[in-house]
Amino acid sequence: SSVPGAQRRAGGSMADSCCSDPSTVLTCLGALTLLYLCLKYGWKTLNAVRIHILSEFWRVDLKSYGEWAVVTGATAGIGKAYAEELAKRGLNVVLISRSVEKLKRVAAEIESRHGKKTLTLQADFTAGSWIYEAIELGLRDLNIGILVNNVGMAYPEFPGCFLNAPKIEKGINDLLNCNVLSVIQMTRIVLPQMIERNRKKGVIINLSSESGAHPLPMMTMYSASKVFVDFFSQGLSAEYQSKGIIIQSVMPLFVSTNMTHNLTTNVLVKKAEDFAREALNTVGLSRQTAGCLSHTIQHFLLDTFFPRWLYFSSFYINVVKAWNQREKKHRDNMTATQRTRKS
Repeated sequence: SSVPGAQRRAGGSMADSCCSDPSTVLTCLGALTLLYLCLKYGWKTLNAVRIHILSEFWRVDLKSYGEWAVVTGATAGIGKAYAEELAKRGLNVVLISRSVEKLKRVAAEIESRHGKKTLTLQADFTAGSWIYEAIELGLRDLNIGILVNNVGMAYPEFPGCFLNAPKIEKGINDLLNCNVLSVIQMTRIVLPQMIERNRKKGVIINLSSESGAHPLPMMTMYSASKVFVDFFSQGLSAEYQSKGIIIQSVMPLFVSTNMTHNLTTNVLVKKAEDFAREALNTVGLSRQTAGCLSHTIQHFLLDTFFPRWLYFSSFYINVVKAWNQREKKHRDNMTATQRTRKS
């Protein structure tokens, strides 16, 4: 017959030997780490497929949120692309922007191409808080289902050091009014209507930027304004999700627009029209998104392989300065060429 005490001592000695063997401990830790990484990145991959690929085939019915969509900064770039795509998906569109001529032209294009109603409101979002009384009056009687807070600006010539911005005092006020105050005030105007009129249904899409994912020297004011948009969106999402309101922060990388000097489109740089289509597919699937698969992959690579400390290094600052000088020289040459052709 066996002796229980001897068995316990033998089992204990085996466990002790396993725990005291460094190679065994390291093997176990390595296996657990590998399992964790496989689960983490496997989930990220499946989530990206669900949000950016499968959503192309099973789209959310945006018309179900209301008859009208409101888009700020709607006459060019991403804003115009959102307005076009929303009309294409069956919504009437309110276009809000600074230029009356451009508003009329874009409204005519949308009505002609998609057969949807448009309403235009002229507003200069750099002007401050006084403009919102007229906007609120213009939107009062509409069944608004979707708001796209797109309007935004950067310094006329960027990247650059904070104090080197041209007309810095006016530039600060303009940027804060356009990038920050517009998001707050337009949300204040539209959100109560969504809660009351749409039986607790609505979508607010706030355009932030990858620049708001971390502090960004040489684009300090712009980056800070965009992280506000992202944090504001995430906080509001938690506050109003129980009321059926979707609030989404969109953080794109490079899209070919006037703000990015109409960069050549490629695998990394999206056309505004393609970006808006893919970004709208993510509504209801993600409260914070890069907008499209290409930008999601780029964000992941930057977040994984580009350490935050590098943004604060003199190497990064010097690279950005050199790039800015090259781009400025290129723009000056282009301007000179155009003047020569005109003369």
